[in-house]
Amino acid sequence: MRQLSVAPPLPLLRKFPTDEATQGVAVSHDHFYAINNANIGKYERATGKKVGTYKSSPERPLIHMDGGLVLGKTLYCSHSNFPETPMLSSIERFDTATLKHIGSQSFGRDAGSLTWLDWHESSWWVCFGHYNGKGGELGKTNQDTVLVRYDPQWRKQAAYVFPTELFARWEGMTASGGLWGPKNTLLVSGHHAPEIYQLQLPKVGSVLELLQIIASPAEGQGIALDPARKRLFQIQRKERSVYEFDISRIYL
Repeated sequence: MRQLSVAPPLPLLRKFPTDEATQGVAVSHDHFYAINNANIGKYERATGKKVGTYKSSPERPLIHMDGGLVLGKTLYCSHSNFPETPMLSSIERFDTATLKHIGSQSFGRDAGSLTWLDWHESSWWVCFGHYNGKGGELGKTNQDTVLVRYDPQWRKQAAYVFPTELFARWEGMTASGGLWGPKNTLLVSGHHAPEIYQLQLPKVGSVLELLQIIASPAEGQGIALDPARKRLFQIQRKERSVYEFDISRIYL
């Protein structure tokens, strides 16, 4: 196995305290959305002021939301029944203006526990995680974590697994955050390691190629990207904070 070096952290610009940032984050032009298992907070990027809230209800119970993605006027959140098994997954949709729940895409029992999603090259990209301990299924480990590509009608087009170098670094957990970033590469975070992984699709085969590991002052979990301003957002779970980084150097 090759020796891996770790690149210095990205420049940290701001820290935003929130009530909800224990699982994921999503970002739009003017707002960011802090996500926990069952609730979402909407915050102004300019001031950090909280301007909206969604709370799960008995009528629409949510168990374990994770990553988030804003497309147009819709916030998409990954959702699963973690740590229960067998694993069940869905994508929950919310109106960004009101945070009203507006729909659900159910995967039922599929490729694992849905941790994050993105839209790239006219396709949905969905990561299904697996675990070695709590929340894991019999006979499977975090090496079964898979990134699946779907067309706009949710028909499976391709699937990729993660390189072996990452599994020990995840310490039994999985790829908790991810997105398509600069230069047609993936940026992925683990569950609690203070690192971000840059990967690309393989030229042949099914294993994603690891390009570099970037140190981070935040410890795993959800990430989000504003490509227009070259800003990366990541939660710091133990603080319930959202960190904003300058990601310009990865675009060079």
